[in-house]
Amino acid sequence: MIFRAFLLMLIAGAAWAVEPGEILDDPAMESRARDISKGLRCLICRNESIDESDADLARDLRLLVRERIFEGDSDEDVVAFVVERYGEFVLLSPRREGINLVLWAAAPILLLAGLAAAGIFLVRRRSAASPDALTPAERARVAELMDE
Repeated sequence: MIFRAFLLMLIAGAAWAVEPGEILDDPAMESRARDISKGLRCLICRNESIDESDADLARDLRLLVRERIFEGDSDEDVVAFVVERYGEFVLLSPRREGINLVLWAAAPILLLAGLAAAGIFLVRRRSAASPDALTPAERARVAELMDE
C-alpha cells in the first residue's frame, strides 16, 4: 500500500512541475515544449530537467521555451537560444561534437585501460607465484626452510 502511494507520488511529481498557467493552448506546440523541456537541465536542481523541477528558474526557462515556440522558432533554434544564454551545461545530454567528444570517449577509454591494467597485474602475479620463477638457489633455500 505504501509502495503504491510512493510510486503514484513519483509519477505525479513530474506532472505537478508544469503549472496550468504555463500550458500552451495548441497541443502540438505544448508537446514540443515538453519535449524540449525534458532535455534542458534545471540550473538549481542540477540533475532534474526543467520539466520536472519546481524551482523558479526552471519555471522561467519553461516559459521562455514556450515563448520562443509561440514566436515560431524551431526546436533547434529554441535549444540554441537557451544554450547561448546559459551555456552547454543547461543540456542534460551534452552534444557529441568538439571538446565534448573527449567527455564521451573518456569513460570507455578509461574502462579499457583499467581492464588492461588489471589483466597485466594478474598475469604478472600469476607468473611471480609460479615455482618456475625461483632460481635453483631460492628453491634450495625454500626446501631447507620447509624441512626445519
